[in-house]
Amino acid sequence: MSELFGRLPDGTEVHRWTLERGGTRVEVLTYGGVVRSVRVPDREGRPAEVALGFAALDGYLAHPDPYLGALIGRYANRLAGARFPLDDRVYALEPNEGPNLLHGGARGFDKRVWAAAPVEHGVRLSRVSPHGEEGFPGTVEVAVTYSLSASGALRISYEATTDAPTVLSLTNHSYFNLAGAESGSAGGHELRLAASRFTPVDEGLIPTGELRDVADSRLDFRTARKVGSGYDHNYVLDKGVTRTAQEVAELHDPGSGRTLTVSTTEPGLQLYTGDHLPDPFVPGAGIALETQHFPDSPHHPDFPSPVLRPGEVYRSETVYGFSAR
Repeated sequence: MSELFGRLPDGTEVHRWTLERGGTRVEVLTYGGVVRSVRVPDREGRPAEVALGFAALDGYLAHPDPYLGALIGRYANRLAGARFPLDDRVYALEPNEGPNLLHGGARGFDKRVWAAAPVEHGVRLSRVSPHGEEGFPGTVEVAVTYSLSASGALRISYEATTDAPTVLSLTNHSYFNLAGAESGSAGGHELRLAASRFTPVDEGLIPTGELRDVADSRLDFRTARKVGSGYDHNYVLDKGVTRTAQEVAELHDPGSGRTLTVSTTEPGLQLYTGDHLPDPFVPGAGIALETQHFPDSPHHPDFPSPVLRPGEVYRSETVYGFSAR
């Protein structure tokens, strides 16, 4: 089901698509591919909003920085110096976080209006990102499908092609609070991650290139424990890159019983505890679990490659499963 959600200052219409199946209700916006709402029941069967979002389009326009629920591209996370090397050439981009590029630039995929079409149990968003958009090479045709399974799992499937060599890493930037979006901090949630290593960063949050063991550190979530706060780290998933989505994370709220599982084909996952969320949200109001290629991968040949070439098809999938216990 689709309905008008609002209009941009230039009059462009933004529509909201509502998906409902298996006890899960999801709203997706054509602006930025935003997952505006996710409603799921607790252990008593009582539904509540568990994804952070704004009630009106104005909220997303006024507060773009937290990327609430947004579709991120062309490159998720950071690129050092707002540039990257590819085939003996260095491509200069427009920085939007100090000297670096964050989440695709000042007008990344999260600030574009996407075409939408219904698919079985979901909606397919698509757009053409022209050569040179935010400095990235190649005309890239992108399609992202949001669908609900019979059990109410939200599946996000990404597909893209290019007419020139480029780099691509797409993700969704939803923040979850399984106790309820207005319940305060999510720091009491319990988290388990199938990741034995992470990528240490410098003062600009750019990876050093090292893959460090999480053992005997506060970054070790291999056994479920309370999340707390102070995390903005990329984890190296033990499974690596896979053809099909495999479970890599579980987030659980003991109070409501709600549980979120994350399955993905991607090699990395960014844990961000939302410590710098703006009003009207309190610090730590939601936890982001962003599946991704590693930050700044083009500068680190030992990291999984994000390069996409003509004739290839970029495919990525992440599944958010919901249950209560």
